[in-house]
Amino acid sequence: MSSFTITESTTFTITHARHMAAKVAADLKRMQRFYGRPSDSQIADYETEAIELLKAGYFGTLTVGFLRDGEWIEPTLRYTARDLAGMAANDDDPGRLRPGLDVSGAKFHNYLTYSPAWDALSSSEKDAFKKRMPFYRSGMTQPTVHGYLVDDKTYSAGGRALSRASVRAY
Repeated sequence: MSSFTITESTTFTITHARHMAAKVAADLKRMQRFYGRPSDSQIADYETEAIELLKAGYFGTLTVGFLRDGEWIEPTLRYTARDLAGMAANDDDPGRLRPGLDVSGAKFHNYLTYSPAWDALSSSEKDAFKKRMPFYRSGMTQPTVHGYLVDDKTYSAGGRALSRASVRAY
């Protein structure tokens, strides 16, 4: 009797990062179409930032949407990076954003958290990385969600995934 072992490894590349970031950009383009924000230049900047963070392994979460009275409201999306650790995941098409929601009195905003790999960097390495990004992010308190988050999409490539959740009102 013989036994065989198959080992498969996946290297996450810039192409994989671009694939997933393009889906985030498509979601944001739909948000722009329905709600007038973000601008084309902001969408390009979010896409660039997501590519760099994904490739480096520093992407934690990115929340993009509308704040009213310091709380995320519909339509807001949260992307959470995860390593698939050899498991498979869906690679959904972007979209399915709800049109016609009330964003009056709300401001467009975003909030980023970093992965544990980021925490291992020195402060000078963090600063150098941040200076290369389209946004120089500084600390602030993460806004709360007015309602709850619903996981609704997964974008994956190269052994990593971005899980998308949408804010829903009670």
